[in-house]
Amino acid sequence: MKNIAIILAGGIGARVGGALPKQLLPLADGRTILEHAIDAFHQSEYIDEICLVMHHDYMAYAQDLSQTNEWSKLKHIVPGGNERWESSVNAIRVYTQAYSKSLSEWKDFNSVEIHPSLQGGDGGRLDDTSVNLLLHDAARPFVSQEIIANVCQALQTHEAVVVAVPSTDTVYEMKEGVVARIPNRATIMRAQTPQAFHLPLIAKAYAKALGVNDLNEVASMQTHLPATDDCGVVFNHMPQVPIHIIPGEEKNKKITYKEDL
Repeated sequence: MKNIAIILAGGIGARVGGALPKQLLPLADGRTILEHAIDAFHQSEYIDEICLVMHHDYMAYAQDLSQTNEWSKLKHIVPGGNERWESSVNAIRVYTQAYSKSLSEWKDFNSVEIHPSLQGGDGGRLDDTSVNLLLHDAARPFVSQEIIANVCQALQTHEAVVVAVPSTDTVYEMKEGVVARIPNRATIMRAQTPQAFHLPLIAKAYAKALGVNDLNEVASMQTHLPATDDCGVVFNHMPQVPIHIIPGEEKNKKITYKEDL
C-alpha cells in the first residue's frame, strides 16, 4: 500500500487579506503555514509521498521552499484551480496517469469491496487499488501525527476515511434569511482534513461528478460542483460507499481569517 498526501495550497486566502496567499504567511516561529502543513506529513512514517497543489503564481516559490526544507517525499508540485475541487482534480490526475490505464478498467464500485490484494503490479509497480490519497488543506498546519496515523490505518479496511469533530454549537439551517430547521446537535460533526480515499474511488467519484469516463477527458474546468470538499463528491456520486469517520482534534483548526493567526 502506498499512502500519498495531497497538500492543497492552490488558493489565495482572500479572507485573511495581505499581499501573500495565507499559506505563505509566517506563524510565531517564523516558518510559513505551508511549511508546517507539509512537515507534518513529511515526518509521518505512514506517508510515502507528497504532492503539493500550489497557486500557479507561486510554484517557483514552492520549489524553493522544498529545496530549503529538503522535503525528499515531495515528488510533485502541480498548479491549483479557481475552485478547491479543481485543485483536487489536478492532483488526482497525476496519479491516475501514473497508476492506471483508464477508469473503465477499474473495478465496479456498485458494491463495497474491502481492500484488494496489495501485491505490486508489473515489474513491482503498484496497481491503482493499492494507492491511497490523503487530501489535506494547507491552511490546517497543526494536524497531528496521531490523526495521520489513524487515517492511514483506517484505509486498510475502508475505501473512504474522513476526520471530524463534534459540533459544540447549535447549528441553524437557513432559508431566505430565517431559521428553517435546527438539526440535533448530537448528530452534527465539523469536517476537518485529511480526507482520504482509495485512488480508484475518488477518481471515479470526480469523473461521475464531471460527467466524463476518465478525468483526463476534462478539457476545461467550466463545471461548478456544489460540494465544498472531497468527501462531498464521494457522498453525492458514490453513495453506496460508506465514509468512515475518525475523531479529529480541536487544534487541527483551519486558518481562515486574520484573527486565526
